[in-house]
Amino acid sequence: MTDPLDRALGAYYGLALGDALGMPTQVMSREDVVRVYGTLTGFEPARPDNPVSAGMPAGSVTDDTDQAVIVGRLIDEGRGRIDPLRLAHELLDWEKEMKAKGSFDLLGPSTKTALDAVARGVPAQEAGRHGTTNGAAMRVTPVGIAFAVEPLDAFLDHVVESCQVTHDTNIGIAGAAAVAAAVSTGVGGGTLDEAVAAAVAAARAGARRGHWIAGADIASRIQWTQDLVRDLPEAEALDRIVALVGTSVASQESVPAAFAVLSVAGGDPWRAALLAANLGGDSDTIGAIAGAVAGSVTGLSGLPPEAVQTLRNVNSLELEPLTARLLTLR
Repeated sequence: MTDPLDRALGAYYGLALGDALGMPTQVMSREDVVRVYGTLTGFEPARPDNPVSAGMPAGSVTDDTDQAVIVGRLIDEGRGRIDPLRLAHELLDWEKEMKAKGSFDLLGPSTKTALDAVARGVPAQEAGRHGTTNGAAMRVTPVGIAFAVEPLDAFLDHVVESCQVTHDTNIGIAGAAAVAAAVSTGVGGGTLDEAVAAAVAAARAGARRGHWIAGADIASRIQWTQDLVRDLPEAEALDRIVALVGTSVASQESVPAAFAVLSVAGGDPWRAALLAANLGGDSDTIGAIAGAVAGSVTGLSGLPPEAVQTLRNVNSLELEPLTARLLTLR
């Protein structure tokens, strides 16, 4: 029998797992990851020369997990609704805290531009009209936990609420919709294949929302990646993802890359997160997305217990109460 709480916790902790494993390799090239680590096989501290995560100890989560918790908390406090202006101020407060700690792990480009606009008085419904990077996709997992994917139009309304203030574009919404729908399908008892199919359908529908920006179709690229990496050895698959899919902060690259990693790993959360970490680029976000989707299918019981305990110990992370409250909204 499917346990929705186990699956929902698998999604949230899977996100944190992929985030923490990818933390030390973010903004590194694939070649540099291989040169420095060979093959990353577990949690590692960030190197002192990493421009984003320098000084972070092994097992540390980054903005992906922090912002996903913020979104989850706002959904819970709003009983299913997210106030875009409150989200904007919460993200600005988070960045101030990070700066006070001396962290370089700050807001992404689309989010920063949009929140600067809000601070200047631009209405929340207009601030995100140019946001196409993966900030909305990386923090959307709690939407997938809290809401069933059907009816799809109503589900997309919730996705858009989590995106609008920073990523109110066809590309930003499509990427977030893919991740949220995959997680929701997993939490609802679906298989990995069903989660991927839901991601494609939601991305296609999400691309009809928001302000239009020219860019590759995320639904089509997710489908394409499944064939691109099929039956390849892991190292060859990773090289192909880097060369042809891309691992940048662009939603059209990192979201399909996460689904490619899922395919290579056969849906195993630990393996998917490690593969993402070995990609380099925006490895923490690719890992967070892949870990969330895989975790929603396997459940928390499918994640290595010692790795989950490391996440809790290093980050004082306790996601159980929030996750249980989010599930009451389904």
